Amino acid sequence: MEGAGSSVSIALAGSGGAGAISVATMLVDAAGMAQWYALMTRSVGAQIRGGETAALLRFSTEPVAAHGDDVQVLLAFDWQNLDRYAAEIPLSVGSLVIGDQEQGAVPEAIVASGARHIELPLKQLAKAVPGGRPNMVGMGIVAGLIGLPLEPLNSVLEKFLADKGDKVLAASRQAMHAGYEAAAALGQEYRLLPGHRLPSGRRWSITGNQATGLGAIRGGIRFVAAYPITPATEVLEWLAGALPKVGGALVQVEDELAAINQVIGASYGGTPSLTATAGPGLSLMIESLGLAVASETPVVVVDIMRGGPSTGIPAKSEQADLNIAIHGLHGDAPHLVLAPNTVADCLFTTQWATHLSETLQAPAVVLSDQSLGQTKAVLDMPAGIVFPTRREVASAPAADQKYLRYADTPSGISPMAIPGTRGCQYTADGLEHDPSGAPSSRAEDHLTQLNKRARKLDTYDYGDHWADLEGEGDMAILTWGSSTGAAREAARRWREEGGKVRVLSIRLLLPVQPERFQRALAGVSRVLVVEQSHGAQFYRYLRAYYDLPQQTRVLHQPGPLPFRPRQICEQLPGWRTT
Repeated sequence: MEGAGSSVSIALAGSGGAGAISVATMLVDAAGMAQWYALMTRSVGAQIRGGETAALLRFSTEPVAAHGDDVQVLLAFDWQNLDRYAAEIPLSVGSLVIGDQEQGAVPEAIVASGARHIELPLKQLAKAVPGGRPNMVGMGIVAGLIGLPLEPLNSVLEKFLADKGDKVLAASRQAMHAGYEAAAALGQEYRLLPGHRLPSGRRWSITGNQATGLGAIRGGIRFVAAYPITPATEVLEWLAGALPKVGGALVQVEDELAAINQVIGASYGGTPSLTATAGPGLSLMIESLGLAVASETPVVVVDIMRGGPSTGIPAKSEQADLNIAIHGLHGDAPHLVLAPNTVADCLFTTQWATHLSETLQAPAVVLSDQSLGQTKAVLDMPAGIVFPTRREVASAPAADQKYLRYADTPSGISPMAIPGTRGCQYTADGLEHDPSGAPSSRAEDHLTQLNKRARKLDTYDYGDHWADLEGEGDMAILTWGSSTGAAREAARRWREEGGKVRVLSIRLLLPVQPERFQRALAGVSRVLVVEQSHGAQFYRYLRAYYDLPQQTRVLHQPGPLPFRPRQICEQLPGWRTT
C-alpha cells in the first residue's frame, strides 16, 4: 500500500444527502490552495440521485492522474447501502475506517477487509454546535488527519456558503473545527508533506467535463445543441454559461436526433458546432454522422462513455463505446475518433478535435468517459496551445467558372461555401454526388468521392499529437483514455524497481497511424494492452490495424471498477507480487 507522506487516499461515503460529495469537493479545492495536487471521483447508485454516494479522493505532493491501490482512510457518515459499492473502495489491513457510533453495526464488507475501525460521535459533535452538520465535522476530521491547514479550508467554506448567510457559515466553520480537533487523537500516520509552491502559483481545480467545454471554446466552437444525459450533462451546463461570453449559443433540444441535426445545420451555415452525449445518444446520432461525412460538414460529437449496453450503468465508467465510434457508421464513412487520457487532456483533445474537424471538413467523435468527465482534479495550469484553425471557405467564382463544392482536389479538401455566397449554390445531402453536388449513382462519381473523403484524412499530417509516448525499453504498455493514469503510475513503479518500460497512450484512434505506431514501438518485443472493456475492444482494434509483437498480453475488465496501478504491475513479467 502506498505510504503516507507524499500521497494519501481517502474515501467518503454515505447515503444521498449526507454531504459526502460536497465535502470532497471543498477538500479538493482547499488542497489546491495548500499547494497540493488532488483527484476526486464520485460514485453514485443507478438511481443517480439519492441512495448511496461515495467520493474517492487522492491527495499528493506530486501531480496525480490515478487513484492508489488501496483506500487508506474511509470516513462513513452512515452505513446505508455501503455494500453496493464496497468493491469500489478497496480496503486492507492497513486501512482506517471511521464511522459514527450511532449508525449501528459495521457492514460485513468492512469487517472482512481486516481494516482498523474507529467510532467517532459525528452526530454528537455536530449537535454541540447550533446549526452544525455531521458532514462539516467529517470535513474537519479528514483535513486534520492529512494535515490540511485551516486557512484554505476557511477560505473554501466562505466561497461555498457565500449565499447561505453568516449564521450558516459560522456554524459550519465551528463544526469543521470540532472535527479538526477530534482528528488530533488519531495520530500522524496519514499526514502529507507540505506542498510545493509553483513559481507561477497557478493551479487549476477543474473537472474533465469542464475542461472539455473549455477545449471546445478554445477550438472555436460557437454553437452547441444537446439533450442532457448522464454523464455528459456537465459539459452542457458549463458551455451554457460560457458560450454567450464569446458570442456563441447553446440550445437544449428535444432529443439526440435534433441535437446532431442542428449542429450539422449550424456548421453548414459556417459556425463551428458541437454536441455532447453518452453511448445511448451516440447510437441515435450515427445515421446523421454519416450525413456529415457525405456532405463533408465538420461537427464535433463528445461521447462521455458510461457502462452499457442499453441504459447500462449511467453514473459509472467504461471504455466500451470504442467499437461503435470506430465502426458504427454504415458504408465507407471516414471520420475522426479521438480520446483524451487525463482530466487536463480533455481540454487539449477537444480543442484539437475541433481544429481537425474544421480543417478536414469531417465529423470528429471525442471519446471521454465518466471517470475522466466527472473527476475533479487539482493540476498544473495546462499550456495554452493555439492551432491555426481555418475552414477552407469558397469565394464567389469568376464569371466563366463554376463552383464545384466537391471538387477532387489533391488534398481531398475542397472549399466549402457559406450559404448566400454569390455563385456558390450547391446541393448538400446524404446522396452520393458528382463534384458539383448534384446527386449521382454513377460508379465513377461514387469512387471519386469515396477516394476524396478517405484521402483528406489519410494524408493529413497529424504530427506528434496522435499519441503520448514515454519511457524506453523492450517492453511497452499500450492503453488509451482514462486507463492511462494507472498505466503511467505502474510504469513509474516498474522503473523505480530498476526496470525499463514504455507507455504508449493513443489519442488519435481514427484514422490509424501505422507508420508512427511502428516507430513508437521500434525494438519492443513484449506488450501489455490495458483497457476497461469486457470484450477487449481496444486490443481487437489494435490487432485489426497494427502489427503487434508475438508476446502480447491483454489486461481488460469492464466497468465500473477502475484499474489500480498494482493490477497492472502484477501483469508485468518479473514483478514481485510479495
